Amino acid sequence: MAAVAARELVDGEVVFVGIGLPNLACNLARRTHAPNLVLIYESGTIGAKPTVLPLSIGDGELAETADSVVSVPEIFAYWLQAGRIDVGFLGAAQIDRFGRLNSTVIGRYEHPRVRLPGAGGAPEIAASARDVVIMLRQRPESFVDVLDFVTSVGRPSRVITDLGVLVPDPATGELELSHVHPGVTVDQARKATGWPLRVTTDLQETEPASTEELGELRDLVERSARAHQARGSAHA
Repeated sequence: MAAVAARELVDGEVVFVGIGLPNLACNLARRTHAPNLVLIYESGTIGAKPTVLPLSIGDGELAETADSVVSVPEIFAYWLQAGRIDVGFLGAAQIDRFGRLNSTVIGRYEHPRVRLPGAGGAPEIAASARDVVIMLRQRPESFVDVLDFVTSVGRPSRVITDLGVLVPDPATGELELSHVHPGVTVDQARKATGWPLRVTTDLQETEPASTEELGELRDLVERSARAHQARGSAHA
């Protein structure tokens, strides 16, 4: 999943990075085929080059490795809303068939079953980035027919999951299955989707992660785990 998402990025692009799976994919791309990727985080860091995966957008690792640190209003007004972001990489709790996202609540807004972290910068990223890529594990509770809350507008060019890749139909905007990962069937993808999932006429299989990609992923994850564990011990 991370390898397929990382391949979507072109060296030199300016990417607004979400924490979680998008963060993993973007840092993998920078370690492999896109060393000049410019990573921007919502906290105001421009050109961050983290050696470990940050725990949040406020992780000091981002500021310490950035080319510049600016205010949050400047990130949104001067960079994002001014059209200077090539790709916005987002995650969410729920997505519907038109790529709209929910990161606010599960259940009724007035009395939710789960209160989620909230919108953050996702609405602006989804609306203003030139291209939007979404990463989300494909489950019926995540790929829903009706969102519990619409946090962000739907305009992704690709939705990358642990089962495959979905792209919007050019005419309707409805997400369709365009790729499956090796060993995954169309039936599996449909069972993991909360609406009748359509399939493109030229369904393809994604390329498995290469030896280099797997090596870099494992090194990044293990290095991050050790660093965060050491940081926790130091604060104990």
